[in-house]
Amino acid sequence: MHVTRVNDQVHMVTGTNVNWALVSDGSALTLVDTGYPNDSAALLASIAETGHRPQDVTAILITHAHLDHIGGVPMMTGRFGTPVLTGAEEARHARREYLEQITPLEMLRLCGHRASRRWVLDTVRAVFPQIKISLPQVGVVPPKEPLDVPGGLVAIPTPGHTTGHTAYLMPSTGVLFSGDALVTGHPTSRRGEGPQRLPEVFNTSEDGVTTAIAALRDLPADTLVPGHGGLARGPLADMVDKALR
Repeated sequence: MHVTRVNDQVHMVTGTNVNWALVSDGSALTLVDTGYPNDSAALLASIAETGHRPQDVTAILITHAHLDHIGGVPMMTGRFGTPVLTGAEEARHARREYLEQITPLEMLRLCGHRASRRWVLDTVRAVFPQIKISLPQVGVVPPKEPLDVPGGLVAIPTPGHTTGHTAYLMPSTGVLFSGDALVTGHPTSRRGEGPQRLPEVFNTSEDGVTTAIAALRDLPADTLVPGHGGLARGPLADMVDKALR
């Protein structure tokens, strides 16, 4: 686990090939995504490293309901009663009314490439035995208006990676939490580091991903906290252009 200070209010945390974020507002925290199920100890350690307690997390915002982003939710809701929120369509996905996720067969097909094989092994270790997670009590956030959570984040619908994928903008600091709509790297990527889309095998709709990335261009943000890869700073329009090349 590695904690990266983004600014006075925001920390990005890297767990098992995935990021989550902590947004502080006084003593209260918003948690954006939660890593894999077996990242839960690292999740608690990251909260402590920023000088907070798990009880300080008053809301969990999830970008989408893949296991590498919701794995710590059952621990947080079960032990601390933390409410979990996402967009209306992604809430259906989180409740497992349907499932959009890479299949075991698709993961096996990735094993021909050394870096991808390492990712598959890391993923199995990070998930097993909690291979099925649903979030029946997930709440819904309205799009494109400040939320009543620490940091005043704004939900930005970005369907494509999943049907209900939602990014979050922090207007007061110009930070965009892009989830998997726009990333800066992934162990299975052949594009190296820098703004990019995830490989096709992970996405529900390639056209949707293209539209979602393009829609980010004019947001008032100059700092990108992605679901995978490192922190990126600079004009968001330039990041969008690089990702769409």
